[in-house]
Amino acid sequence: MIARRKFLAGAALFVGLLPFRALAEQPILTDDGLYKQPWFLESFLDLADDLEAARKEGKRFVIMWELRGCPYCKEAHLVNFAQPRIAEYVKTNFEVLQLNIIGSRRVTDFDGTELSEKELAAKYGVRFTPTFQFFAEEAAALKTLPPGKREVVRAPGYLRPDDFLAMFRYVREKAYEGKSFRDYLKSMPS
Repeated sequence: MIARRKFLAGAALFVGLLPFRALAEQPILTDDGLYKQPWFLESFLDLADDLEAARKEGKRFVIMWELRGCPYCKEAHLVNFAQPRIAEYVKTNFEVLQLNIIGSRRVTDFDGTELSEKELAAKYGVRFTPTFQFFAEEAAALKTLPPGKREVVRAPGYLRPDDFLAMFRYVREKAYEGKSFRDYLKSMPS
């Protein structure tokens, strides 16, 4: 039987052999109790600026709404984003802004209105966590639209890893322009 000390020493050696990148990509548990991917967008919380910056990089803009203690939010981080194929696809093609559904940070909406995260969630009718809001590609067009017409797709609640990745592909490929997400999933090869 392996002694505990030898096991721990061997585990430390194994961790030391892992590429630094593998260790660095782990989610961080922040002071507000939310898990956060190290590659999530660091923002001044101006949605129009964030969307335009994403567009200039050839990426799409998405808000991930979370809540402290939400088991499905944790699952999204520790299961879905932990899969390299998912994390790499999302990182490469999207800027993800994490917001707290009951948070107090001030956010400037596309129409210039400044609200708390909680007020913004109410304005958009976000009631579940995690919720992913995917927006159109240009901020100027969103300024005059009512909140319910600004997003192109919404994913309320947890999605299993394959469906989660499919949702991001659905948006990136603009498949929402021609079919529902359900039909998109049915059309995917098995």
